[in-house]
Amino acid sequence: MKKDSKPALPARREFLSKLGGAATCAGAMVGAAALGALPSVSAKTEPAPTGGSFPTKDYDWTKHKWGFGVDATKCIGCLRCVEACKRENDVPRNAHQFRTWVERYVHLEGDEQVHIDSHQDPVNIEASGSEKEFRFANRYKDAKVDKAFFVPKLCNHCTHPACVQVCPVGATYRTEDGVVLIDHDYCIGCRYCVQACPYGARYFNEEKGVSDKCTWCYHRITKGLQPACVEVCPVGARVFGDQMDKQSPISLFIRNNRVQVLRPESGNAPNVFYVGIDKEVN
Repeated sequence: MKKDSKPALPARREFLSKLGGAATCAGAMVGAAALGALPSVSAKTEPAPTGGSFPTKDYDWTKHKWGFGVDATKCIGCLRCVEACKRENDVPRNAHQFRTWVERYVHLEGDEQVHIDSHQDPVNIEASGSEKEFRFANRYKDAKVDKAFFVPKLCNHCTHPACVQVCPVGATYRTEDGVVLIDHDYCIGCRYCVQACPYGARYFNEEKGVSDKCTWCYHRITKGLQPACVEVCPVGARVFGDQMDKQSPISLFIRNNRVQVLRPESGNAPNVFYVGIDKEVN
């Protein structure tokens, strides 16, 4: 679809937002279609007319299949990845909205319960002294810890993404190279995608009135660069690459490790692969 073929965006957003507030996701989509309010929008997976694809000229997204790896045995919870992502992608500088985040899992001796927290936890926010800085409080310094590890999380860029299925206007789409993106010019702020994501990887940007999430730094990877979070990780806990290249970092990561994906039962077929996580991680 060409940019100049869009209906008047403010009016469309206002109408569909009101409609979404009065109906379920399925009902809203059917009702709006009956009224002729929704444009005919399909997922934007076709190559651009020039042979290139957004956002980099001469980049051919049919020749790549991107993938992401996380080694939880290496992550030290330094949160440099979170800070780098915020800077790189203009994510709101608060302690509640993230494109990527890190969770801590702690097993204490004699305690069957697994203790889970992230940098969004009030205790951790207080320890940092600011909602613009992130760290984990040393709350277990006097406890007998049997095992503990950190788990970075982000959008899983699924092969069968539920978020794409529920978007009523085609704002969320999956590219030919396997990256799930949001066209903020199309997004009407209905938040159906936020609710549909089984990984909690999306948030709503109130200031801009749109949903947002990790894009694997699409503006960087289409230029041959690494995602910001991968580039700054001091221990190599994050791995990124092209799955079409059998010698790429991600291909070697998948081939040389017993990898897992989160919530495989969902049928979304994630493309973020994990090493070193327990069954409690979902």
